[in-house]
Parts: sequence; structure tokens; C-alpha cells
Amino acid sequence: MAERHQTDQQLHSPHQGEDMIACVESLEAALLPCLPARELQAIDRSPHPSHQIDVERHARDFMEAAKKLQLYFIGLQHEELPTKEATLQKEIAEMEEEMRTKTQLIKKHEKLILGWRKELKDQLDKHITELERV
Repeated sequence: MAERHQTDQQLHSPHQGEDMIACVESLEAALLPCLPARELQAIDRSPHPSHQIDVERHARDFMEAAKKLQLYFIGLQHEELPTKEATLQKEIAEMEEEMRTKTQLIKKHEKLILGWRKELKDQLDKHITELERV
């Protein structure tokens, strides 16, 4: 429980939010130059070397920024994964809850069976009494 609280605090800490914003801003900054460079290359139709270099450089910058953002999200995902111990504790708690529920059901059905046995015994006694009268 303390681990989960600590993880929640880390996820909502201002430092992590700043990291994500920085990654998104670098991704955006790398994407914006790609668009005009690509348009220039498309308009020019001739494979002008400077345009080709610009497009490749901007595309490479964009891919690097995208990779940083991807690594950031992978890091967040790994932080949220529960430990083996936490997973086992959760499974044990679920099994214990299931056992409590099933124990309650067993007790309920035992009471019903006892009630039915009593009714059957009463009916049997009643029939025996009727037969003895005849």
C-alpha cells in the first residue's frame, strides 16, 4: 500500500509533469520544421540536395524526439507495474475473500438443509401418527 502511494506521488510530482511537457515540446519543435521542408521538396520537384538534407535532418530530429517521448511513457508504464510480491498479495486477498464468501454460502445451505430435515422429520412423524390411528 505504501508502495502504491509512493508511486502515485511520483506520477503526480511536478518534476515528472515537466519531463513529459519537455518531451512533447521537443517532439513538436522537431515536427514543425519537417512540414515546410517537405513542402519545399514537393514544390521543387527536382531533388535539390539542400532540400533533401533539410528533410532528412528534420525527420531525424523528429524521430529522436519521438523516441524520447516513447521511452518516457515506457518508463511510466514500468513504474506502474506491481511487484511480484504485490501481485501475490492481491491474489491471496482475492482468494481469502472468495473463501469467506463460499464459507457463508455453505453455512446458509447447511441452515436450509437442517430446516428441510426438520420439516421432513415433522412430516414423517405426522404420517406415522396418522398410520397408527388407522
